[in-house]
Amino acid sequence: MVYDQTKKKYLKKIKLLEKYNKFYFESSRPLVSDKEYDQLKLDILKIEKNFPDLKDQNSPSLKVGFKPSKNFVKAKHRVHMLSLSNAFSEQDLNNFEKKILNFLSLKKTTKLEFSAEPKIDGISASLTYQNGKFVKGLSRGDGFEGEDISENLKTIQDIPLEIVSKNFPSEIDIRGEVFIANSDFKTLRDKFANPRNAASGSLRQKNSSETKKIPLKFIAYTFGYSSNLNVKNQSEFLTSLRKWGFSTSNFNKTISGISNLVLFHKKFEKKRYT
Repeated sequence: MVYDQTKKKYLKKIKLLEKYNKFYFESSRPLVSDKEYDQLKLDILKIEKNFPDLKDQNSPSLKVGFKPSKNFVKAKHRVHMLSLSNAFSEQDLNNFEKKILNFLSLKKTTKLEFSAEPKIDGISASLTYQNGKFVKGLSRGDGFEGEDISENLKTIQDIPLEIVSKNFPSEIDIRGEVFIANSDFKTLRDKFANPRNAASGSLRQKNSSETKKIPLKFIAYTFGYSSNLNVKNQSEFLTSLRKWGFSTSNFNKTISGISNLVLFHKKFEKKRYT
């Protein structure tokens, strides 16, 4: 009886999540706040933990994003473009640290360093470079396959079309976020509901000359596939990105230990809306 009721509740939540995903990723019209969306995902994952055999193919533990739009040519990501996990408390961060220590077989007393920066609310994009030239740009899509939005991405000044640095990999997928600054959004309020909606709608224009009229920005922070990339850690990679001509977060900081990570988050939370 309990199992049947749980299954019914679980499937209802999965269906609701799919609805939210469709509006958020395909229509650029979020129906709920990020907090409500994250709570729904958390509820689903908790049910799966207690009832593993209920896991549906549309579970957030198995897929991210939403299927690519039919309006664009589709292309597969060579390295899956997954989403970040959430931490809702200091205990969640401690558990995250424990997983890292266990995976690397390190002592519990080992002090880990974290690369921290605020998450930009925009549209994820993966930029493929071959021999220093930008050859293709994909949206996240469902994490496995994305939309080819290369021509629209080429209109963004933050995205270098050619890189001549000697240490730039012969082939690499630079990943980051396309967004619109709050200051730039003031002139677009009549056309779009919010900055993310404006960024998403602009990137999905069939005519790239229309996209060019929108003040889109790109901030880089990671990579997917790469060949002969020579960096030791995230901080070094971010330094390389800046040398190659990419914009990175001005607020990135290397932090030692979970307690300092929590403190950094609290301090930044106060600045969030400025």
